[in-house]
Amino acid sequence: MAAPPDEASVSVKAEPELLEDVKQETPGCTDNEEAALGNGNGVSPKPPSPPAAAPAAVTPQAGSTDAPDRQTLLAVLQFLKKSNLKESADILLRETGIQDGEDAQSLSPEQRSEQDGAEQTLLSRVTAGSAGAANSGAGAAAPGKGERGRRGKVSAAPQDQPDVSAVLSAYTQQGDPALYEDYYSGLKRFIESVLDCHRAELSQLFYPLFVHMYLELVYNQHESEAKSFFDKFHGDQECYYEDDLRILVSLTKKEHMKGNETMLDFRTSKFVLRISRDSYQLLKRHLQERQNNQIWSIVQEHLYIDIFDGMPRSKQQIDAMVGSLSGEARREANKVKMFYGLLKEPEIEVPLDDEDEEGENEEGKPKKKKPKKDSIGSKSKKQDPHAPPQNRIPLPELKDSDKLDKIMIMKEAAKRVRLCPDSLPSICFYTFLNAYQGLTAVDVTDDSSMIAGGFSDSTVRVWSLTPKKLRGVKSTADLNLIDKESDDVLERIMDERTSSETKILFGHSGPVYATSFSPDRNYLLSCSEDGTVRLWSLQTFTCLVAYKGHNYPVWDAQFSPFGYYFVSGGHDRVARLWATDHYQPLRIFAGHLADVISTRFHPNANYLATGSTDRTVRMWDVLNGNCVRIFTGHKGPIHSLTFTPNGKFLASGGTDARVLLWDIGHGLMVGELKGHTNTIYALKFSRDGEILASGSMDNTVCLWDAVKAFEDLETDDFTSATGHLNLHENSQDFLLGSYMTKSTPVINLHFTRRNLLMAAGAYGPQ
Repeated sequence: MAAPPDEASVSVKAEPELLEDVKQETPGCTDNEEAALGNGNGVSPKPPSPPAAAPAAVTPQAGSTDAPDRQTLLAVLQFLKKSNLKESADILLRETGIQDGEDAQSLSPEQRSEQDGAEQTLLSRVTAGSAGAANSGAGAAAPGKGERGRRGKVSAAPQDQPDVSAVLSAYTQQGDPALYEDYYSGLKRFIESVLDCHRAELSQLFYPLFVHMYLELVYNQHESEAKSFFDKFHGDQECYYEDDLRILVSLTKKEHMKGNETMLDFRTSKFVLRISRDSYQLLKRHLQERQNNQIWSIVQEHLYIDIFDGMPRSKQQIDAMVGSLSGEARREANKVKMFYGLLKEPEIEVPLDDEDEEGENEEGKPKKKKPKKDSIGSKSKKQDPHAPPQNRIPLPELKDSDKLDKIMIMKEAAKRVRLCPDSLPSICFYTFLNAYQGLTAVDVTDDSSMIAGGFSDSTVRVWSLTPKKLRGVKSTADLNLIDKESDDVLERIMDERTSSETKILFGHSGPVYATSFSPDRNYLLSCSEDGTVRLWSLQTFTCLVAYKGHNYPVWDAQFSPFGYYFVSGGHDRVARLWATDHYQPLRIFAGHLADVISTRFHPNANYLATGSTDRTVRMWDVLNGNCVRIFTGHKGPIHSLTFTPNGKFLASGGTDARVLLWDIGHGLMVGELKGHTNTIYALKFSRDGEILASGSMDNTVCLWDAVKAFEDLETDDFTSATGHLNLHENSQDFLLGSYMTKSTPVINLHFTRRNLLMAAGAYGPQ
């Protein structure tokens, strides 16, 4: 559905290089909406109407599909001559067929008056970013969506297709570079003078305007002015943009921008600001009264103003949601319907344990077990109304061994400790001593029987956490001697002579950044700086496949909850979905503006979440590859993600030392947990979803009351048109405990099936 006219801004201004860059189409806007948005005549945009309904007596506005009349073209010509832009004037003469001697003197007084008016509004009309400016030439037809949506360089327009607006737009970007500081200072003074309720919202403009004005100066080769502009205003920007500013200050020449992907993304993508309608009208009125066309054109071209009706947001509400490389997420980006419920569990008969059979009451009848109360993470046998269809994506069939494992899980669940603020989990910490190889990743099997570590020396090491040693399958010659009909054939094929407490896996040619066990414990994934994801057999402890799709380091790889599928994310800024029996990825999820450094499957395996150094969390639909959620609020790269067992909520943590909680169904942030002082590398919900554990580089494990954090959010009435909430002011109310290690950063957390918390990290001497 198209956004209301006031809620978007349309990109129209051409690049400084003459007649070379094409305009981009703003998503969600029709041609008519762009026409309404683009007018720069000081009148608030009105709902779009068909061009045919426009009064014939009105001078054509920018964005109209009609060609401008001769008087307007003559006004343009006179303006160019007055400004000593002879080359541009020559191009205009050549393309429109106007005679050089023809000017305003040959017009009647009435026509001359119209021309003077046209000349006065010419500059504001061009720089206001009107959507249809590209078709302002004589006889030009409105371009189709395909033409306006193209990106990149094109050759100069043919002589029979005039493009006056491209010439003027190229000129207007090269305004007086000395005035950029005045423009920015003037806007700053205005924002600081408005009411407090509007100031917080309008202050969001400072950073994107600062970056784009600096880049515009650099792009147009005004290097000394760009340096002066940066030195004067970079101190006014929010502290969480420091890393971006360090990149920005290194861009001092136009050539530098071509090789910098981050800044190219910033220049070509829209920075999203969420502002109330009242604040937006204040800004618009100010810019039009002051005729501040330079800033207005940047707002129109490079920013997307997501306008909402209602009270302006407070400084606290805004600070909780901003900070990403692309600004806040558009509200419509988080309104796609999601199937976040759990798949129906297969019906498997659970045999009674001996202790259950012996338990009888005084009358000799078996004891009746009390039904266990459903908790936040309990799995119901009934079909969840929010669950996807069972066959929405193909899942592997259950083998007999899988059914036996599920029976074991159900038995363990019956003995699970119920956690609550008065009953916190015990924590078992596994410390890697003398890890001179450099521990970079840890993972634990679902049944807590094995632990794997990835190291900087390119090795993967697997340890047994039980008295049972790790054994490989016997050699082919020995296997031929085994009686295949015997009952204990699975035991006989294992080689006791090679059993050991640890196994070392060689194959990668760079540091290993992540490891992940398959749910059935038969396989192990690892990913590395060498650009590959490797699949290892835990029966033979050898590499089965090296998946080569990423061209750069792979930062994370994770198995699906049902096995078979896995996801990887890397330095190439995309996540890839794989199946173990395909050597090419099934899906490529592209949209992040920087490295994808953390990945996690939703419990129903129909969705996956990715965290990036662009400071956003995105959720993707596995079925079609679409991005269905964009969560903004982190102030640094996101290193850890975890879903609640019931699939309703997501927690994320990163270098900003904050844990953010997200409601998946509504697409909103619902909590912010502050307690750590360094990067959060591990997050995990307990098996019943009532406790959230977080582990950090500050050598601590924190336990949080998840039930209390989510308890007020069980109804649908908390969403509003503004799309934001009042977050709990004191996150210490949710903190149940904080436990310090001597000198060991926490890089992995794991809840056993009975809710014992396991943590792991490498000891680092002070």
